[in-house]
Amino acid sequence: MEYTPEELLRQLIRFDTSNPPGNERECIEFIANYLQEAGIEAKILARDPARPNLLARLKGQSGRSPLLLYGHVDVVPALEENWTYPPFSGHSDGECVWGRGALDMKGGVAMMLCALVSARKKELPLPSDVLLCLVSDEEEFGEFGAAYLAAEHAHEFKNIRYAISEFGGFTLYVGGKKFYPIEVAQKQKCAIKATVRGQSGHGSSLARDGAMAKLGKMLQILNSSQCPVHITPAVRLMFSAMADALPFPTNFIMRQLLNPKRTDFILKLLGAKGEVFVPMFHNTVNATMVRGGNKINVIPGEVEARMDARLLPGCTDEDVLAELRGLLDDGVELESLLYDAGPAEPDMGLFDTLAGILEEMDPEGIPIPLLLTASSDARFFSKLGIQTYGFIPMQLPPEMNFSRTIHSVDERIPVTSLRFGMHALIEAMLRYR
Repeated sequence: MEYTPEELLRQLIRFDTSNPPGNERECIEFIANYLQEAGIEAKILARDPARPNLLARLKGQSGRSPLLLYGHVDVVPALEENWTYPPFSGHSDGECVWGRGALDMKGGVAMMLCALVSARKKELPLPSDVLLCLVSDEEEFGEFGAAYLAAEHAHEFKNIRYAISEFGGFTLYVGGKKFYPIEVAQKQKCAIKATVRGQSGHGSSLARDGAMAKLGKMLQILNSSQCPVHITPAVRLMFSAMADALPFPTNFIMRQLLNPKRTDFILKLLGAKGEVFVPMFHNTVNATMVRGGNKINVIPGEVEARMDARLLPGCTDEDVLAELRGLLDDGVELESLLYDAGPAEPDMGLFDTLAGILEEMDPEGIPIPLLLTASSDARFFSKLGIQTYGFIPMQLPPEMNFSRTIHSVDERIPVTSLRFGMHALIEAMLRYR
C-alpha cells in the first residue's frame, strides 16, 4: 500500500513513542514493513532491541557521495486532557493532521518516506544513492539513536558529506516578506553545574547570606543579565540575506544587528520580535534543576543548580564558563558536565541547490541561511564530517507560529505542508550532485 504523506503521518502519530521511555520498536517495524512492500530493503541496528534504528538505501546512477536523509520517531510527552483531539489519535480535519510529533518530527519522517517510496516506484533517475536513517532517542540524549550509530556504525555513513534533516524550510514572515530559513548551523549543547555554599544549621536559627540566599542571588543575576554578543558566520549570512530582501528602514535595522556594539540595543528596540533573535547572538544559560537540603528543619550548607547552556558555533564550554564567571559572584563554583561540540562554520556547498528548489516551488519565498538556536542529532553526524541542512519544507499560514506550535498542546501540521515538503525532498534527491 502506498500512503499519501497525510495518511502515513496519521499512522505514525498513533504509535505512542513518548520519550521517555521511547518504545520506538513498533513504529520502526511498521516503517520497515512499509519500505519492504515498496521494494526497499531496511536494516535494523539497535543498542537496545526496544529502541531500534533503521537504515535503508535507494541506489543512484553513480558512485558519488550519497545523500543522507535522517529523522527521529520519538516524541516529547503529551498531556492528553489539554488537547482539542487526543494527541496520539492522528486526527485529520481535512486541513491539518493533529497530534504529538506532527511537526517534530513525524511529519518530516512521513515526507521522507513518501519521497523515497515515490522515487522507487517511479524509478526516478537519482544521481547518487540516498541513505535513509530513522532513529530513536533524539528527544533525550541520542545514546540509543544517532550517538550510538555514529560511534558504533560509522562505516554505514562512509563518504557522506551532506545530510537533510530537521529543522528549516518552514515559512517565516518578517517585514511583510516571506522567508524560508534553511538551517546551516545550530547551537551546541552544554550542561553546567553551579554550586554555592554557606553556613549550615538548625532551621530555627537566624540564617543570613547562606547557601539558599546565594542561590537566589545567582538566579536573579541570570534572570536579569546575559552573556556577551557574538556575531557568528551563520548569523552574519542569515541577517545579511534578510537585509538584502527587505525595504528601508527594516533592512537598516537588520544590518545594525550585526554590529556588536549595537546588537543589544536593536534587539531591545524590536521588543517581542527581537526576543526571537536574542539566542542567535548570545550564549544562553537557563537554570532548570535545583538540589539542596534534605530536611525541613536543617539549613543546608550546600545547594546546586543544574543549567542548560546553548553555545554559539565556535564557542566552547570553557568560553561560557568564563562568561558566567564574569557575571556571577566569586562564591559560585561552576563545572561543565556535558559538552557536545559542533563545527564552528557551516559548509554551504548544498545551500544554493536547496534554495533553488524553494524559489521554484514558491517564487514569493526568499530562502535564507538559519542558525538553529536548539540542537539536534546533527551534532553526532557532524563528528563524521557530515554537514546537516535543516530542510523539511513547509508552507505555513502567517498566523501559525512554528516555534510555538512545536512541542506544544495541539501540535499540528497543514496537509498542504506535507505535500509541499515531500515534493521538495524529491527534487533534492534528483538535484543532488
